[in-house]
Amino acid sequence: MDGLKEECGIFGIYSVDRGLDKTKCSYASYYALMALQHRGQEACGIAVNMDRNLSYHKSLGLVDDTFNEEILDRLVGDMAIGHVRYSADKTPSSQNAQPLVLNYIKGSLAISHNGNIINADLLRKEYERTGAIYQTTSDTEIIAYTIARERINSKSIEEAVELSMHKLKGAYSLVIMSPQKIIAARDPWGLKPLCIGTRGNDIVFASESCAFDAIGAKFLRDVEPGEVVVAYCGKMSSLHYTGKSSHNLCIFEYIYFARPDSMIENQFVYESRKIAGRILAKESFVNGDIVIGVPDSGIPAAIGFSEESNIPYAEGFLKNRYIARTFIKSTQGQREKAVRLKLNPLKEYVRGKRVIMIDDSIVRGTTCKHIVNLLREAGAEEVHVKISSPPFINPCFYGTDIPSKKDLVANSYTIDETRELIKADSLAYLSLDNLEKIAPNVKKSFCKACFNGEYPIL
Repeated sequence: MDGLKEECGIFGIYSVDRGLDKTKCSYASYYALMALQHRGQEACGIAVNMDRNLSYHKSLGLVDDTFNEEILDRLVGDMAIGHVRYSADKTPSSQNAQPLVLNYIKGSLAISHNGNIINADLLRKEYERTGAIYQTTSDTEIIAYTIARERINSKSIEEAVELSMHKLKGAYSLVIMSPQKIIAARDPWGLKPLCIGTRGNDIVFASESCAFDAIGAKFLRDVEPGEVVVAYCGKMSSLHYTGKSSHNLCIFEYIYFARPDSMIENQFVYESRKIAGRILAKESFVNGDIVIGVPDSGIPAAIGFSEESNIPYAEGFLKNRYIARTFIKSTQGQREKAVRLKLNPLKEYVRGKRVIMIDDSIVRGTTCKHIVNLLREAGAEEVHVKISSPPFINPCFYGTDIPSKKDLVANSYTIDETRELIKADSLAYLSLDNLEKIAPNVKKSFCKACFNGEYPIL
């Protein structure tokens, strides 16, 4: 992995046991967001609702740095939504931290969003012509404004959300908190994950099921594409987008984005990564002494490669989990120094060995080249690189920060030229033909636009 950024993570809880601990929703949100921290490290926030009064706390920074007991104890409510944010903005902005909380003619509204609205600029200009004033640069505000406009002539907030789907183009999973309800919604194309769980009588929503594990909740099911799920008066109901819907979940959730202990669309993510490794071993076997994975997403794939090839798996790197993430460094030189601090080869395991190194992707090639060099310095005799995804050839418009085509190494170099660039003895990618086989339990289609250029929404 040498450049991709995580997506955002969202969470919501509707407490049925009202009158009990009024901070349990804020604490549940905190623990859930900790579990979703891998999806965004720029900013985070929690909003709660108590007797129709919304309060919130949000800030730039990690969840554990943003919240403490004093803050959580002040966030009293029977409902809560939360958010961890990553954005493609060059300069992080506190004004774009979520949940976004606003007041309008029908009352108050809080919203957390994962994804990207591709017609946000057009909608922004349309609303500006009718007097809209914006407080952020986030397309989440466009979603909120669209819902608020539709709510004026709708019977309910959930109906307004469904009507908004006819205007919004792009990827979005949402949790929305009104004065009385929690609403979860997923775009009609099903690009971003969103699931439903229960904790006792409480109803919970999250980007990934690992958030449910963190709070002792039980996974119930995934939100369907175009579905609007409503938690109200202790019960759950849903309505569906009246237009055409399809299923195009981002395949990269299984390759990299999601936590390996999550279940998405009936597919265990960890097992997907092991399957990718097994396929790689069948497609591009090479003799070696050990198989290693680049932490973290490369490790299950490396185990799968080892099991299929009968080449021993070994821990090739020690990962320092207490330093800033490499992608936030502003220059390539700084990023390379950060990689050296983040990953340290276990010299005794790699010295004199033919090493098969498994990683999840190559974007620009620069970080992969540096990791290969670390193994060379540690005494590896050979370094064979296997990638558990096909080559990136296209940018993503749905919320994944893949660089422009000119910055993608696969668009400028052949596989053999890329091998020379990263100084590897061999290089192989997972084939596009076998990509969907990594999620055998998903009986629906995927978005693979970054690999094949076939965009479900244009």
